[in-house]
Amino acid sequence: MSMRPLLLTGGLVLVENDSFARVSILVRDGVIAALLANGEGPTDAQQIDVADRLIIPGLVNGHTHSHGALGRGGVGGDLTLETFLSGCAWLNGSRRIDDLRLAAELSAAELIRKGCTACFDLFIELPGPSVAGIHTVASAYHDAGLRAVVAPMIADQTIYQALPGLLDHFEPPLRDAVAALTMPQWQHIMATCAEAFGTWPVPMDRVRPGIGPTIPLHCSDAFLQFCAALSNRDGIPLQTHLAETRMQQVMAGRKYGTSLTAHLDSLGVLGPHFSGAHGVWLSQPEADMLGSHQACISHNPLSNLRLGSGSAPVRMLLNSGVTMGVGTDASNTCDGQNMFEAMRLAATLSRAQAADCAGWVTTREAFAMATTGSARIMGLKNVGMIAEGWAADMVFLDANYCHYTPLRNPLDQIVFSESGGALREVMIAGDYVFANDRVLTLDEATLAIRAHDAAERLDTANADTRLMNEAASVVVKSFCGAICAAPSHN
Repeated sequence: MSMRPLLLTGGLVLVENDSFARVSILVRDGVIAALLANGEGPTDAQQIDVADRLIIPGLVNGHTHSHGALGRGGVGGDLTLETFLSGCAWLNGSRRIDDLRLAAELSAAELIRKGCTACFDLFIELPGPSVAGIHTVASAYHDAGLRAVVAPMIADQTIYQALPGLLDHFEPPLRDAVAALTMPQWQHIMATCAEAFGTWPVPMDRVRPGIGPTIPLHCSDAFLQFCAALSNRDGIPLQTHLAETRMQQVMAGRKYGTSLTAHLDSLGVLGPHFSGAHGVWLSQPEADMLGSHQACISHNPLSNLRLGSGSAPVRMLLNSGVTMGVGTDASNTCDGQNMFEAMRLAATLSRAQAADCAGWVTTREAFAMATTGSARIMGLKNVGMIAEGWAADMVFLDANYCHYTPLRNPLDQIVFSESGGALREVMIAGDYVFANDRVLTLDEATLAIRAHDAAERLDTANADTRLMNEAASVVVKSFCGAICAAPSHN
């Protein structure tokens, strides 16, 4: 039985991600049923006056890691990606199933508070994924009301196994300690994923499974091929960290004799369900290859800057036909889940890459990347736009906020200045999930208490591992510095 329709009247609405107009939005069964002239609409609808609001579609996070929410503050300010992977692995150790749920709830609360209504989450569970862990994260997002792709982040090699020559740089006993670290066999990992996906605990219209082979260098070829086969067979989104650092590209040349993208292409991994996170060091031939396969890239400028990885060649990728999204990455490597900030950087960083403004990312392009582009990465249809027949996922901004006084070009002002400060309400599938400065689907006060308690317990439990990780990261930093001095393959 259909619920009473909702009529939002008087707002200044971004229609079809094109232009703002004062129209009424009729919402029925979680979908935008019509955009009407003000004063029109069914008489039985519940009416809400939103005349003092700018209304945009909910932002979509193309790449994040919920586990980072419990690792916030644990990453030093001078770590590159490789030293982070080796030096901060302790942050994810000793976690219980309820810690996985807590991390997802913390991420969901922050995403909602910052106007995000959907996310692609590559969460990690050590030593490998479990059915209970995958289902717990999926249930957490479902209960929070957020749309999500829940993709266990998986690998069958540690960083010490994945990078040829790295172990040779260690001295015992540290070498023995890191050499003893192992990942589960990929057949066991995939069997777990298959069981979890086949017994999915929540409706897939809101939260669906994905698969996240973490970094191609850390995955055997057979493992990557199996992931791709599963993705293609069942239409499951597949995401990996692609050319995030220069070290990855140089090491790919040593390990495969070609670029990372070309290696994935040779394995049959690239396709419409494939997305690469970051793509900072992609070359023109790789961009063309990705475009020809209708593949996607999630641009994650916050963490790219935080870890010193660089800035992705967004204009080159767009010109090659690559679908571009925007993501935040994890809260421990980008320090938050603010998609407004990520979207702004997607537009402004391009201005430091090209002297000719024709090479800049426009505000319209940045907004599309942070909405329909990321939705395409997630495999979501009719999400990321306010239009008839599209999901009623909307963000309501205070039109009287300082950023919009005076109001001349709403889209430019949103992309260039909004931080979440003007956000007043968030709606997902026609239901309010944020209003009156409260996330309505989660108890944030209780979450804060649980997070503080969990951090204290986990830091104590992982103290010895932290010392080993920090010692290992010194060796990894030296090794990767030498690797990066060598030329990379294109």
